[in-house]
Amino acid sequence: MTEEIIIAGFGGQGVLSMGKILAYSGIMQGMEVSWMPSYGPEMRGGTANVTVILSDTIVSSPVLNHFDTAIILNQQSMDKFEPMVKPGGLLLYDSIGIIRHPQRKDIRVFCVEAAVEASKTDPRIFNMIVLGGYLHVRTFLKEENVVAGLKKSLPERHHKLIPLNQQAISTGMSIVKEIQ
Repeated sequence: MTEEIIIAGFGGQGVLSMGKILAYSGIMQGMEVSWMPSYGPEMRGGTANVTVILSDTIVSSPVLNHFDTAIILNQQSMDKFEPMVKPGGLLLYDSIGIIRHPQRKDIRVFCVEAAVEASKTDPRIFNMIVLGGYLHVRTFLKEENVVAGLKKSLPERHHKLIPLNQQAISTGMSIVKEIQ
């Protein structure tokens, strides 16, 4: 089993953190992992994306042209990465800021209204709600490994936020909806 993922959005949305948590989760599960971030010079507001590969076999290259899964958090990323999802693949997105929704009929499309949900409690949990939506659809990572990955990727001074992040993941799992 190999899962090739692109997570893309604006800097400040937790794109790189989400990828890092997935990568650590895979490591905790004994998988081979690649995590390759890409971001512009702006810390917030610029574009950011991360490629994560989770595999049962050795990952030969972190460079990909097509993905099993695209997690999309803004329109620029939708325009760029929707065509790069493999036929039969998965596209998961948050609809806030998306003007042109996914058009392809040869992939599975899911929407998770993470921005709306996060605005009800704490905007910092936006990315964990999105991650929960992904984990609900792709069920190969065990929850305890995701929590271990979360602990590994968060600085210790933020470990008090782990229960909030776990709740956000559960929320994402419950609100994700298949569009097609």
